[in-house]
Amino acid sequence: MDYENLGSRMKELRIKMKLTQAEVAKALNVTPGYISNVENNRTAMSLRILIYYARLLNISLDSLIGRIDSEYRETALDRELSEQVHKMSIPEKQKLLKTMKVWMEED
Repeated sequence: MDYENLGSRMKELRIKMKLTQAEVAKALNVTPGYISNVENNRTAMSLRILIYYARLLNISLDSLIGRIDSEYRETALDRELSEQVHKMSIPEKQKLLKTMKVWMEED
């Protein structure tokens, strides 16, 4: 995603949803001028306001700002795997390890 054009994308989405800048501003508890500045790429929304904006439009934050960086995805996946393994009992971990070794040999 071209982050310099995020404001333009937000404007397109707002118009597609048939919302005015004033309606969006009221829903986000900001001024219409702030929305105008964001849409014209003069200022960036805080993460908190960006999340509320995505909710207002009923879209995911990821779909609003673009794809998640692949490096972040790998880190998140590693963290999720680690959390799940941490919850397992020792016998379950041993079974998982055996399964992984067999699986890795097939490649």
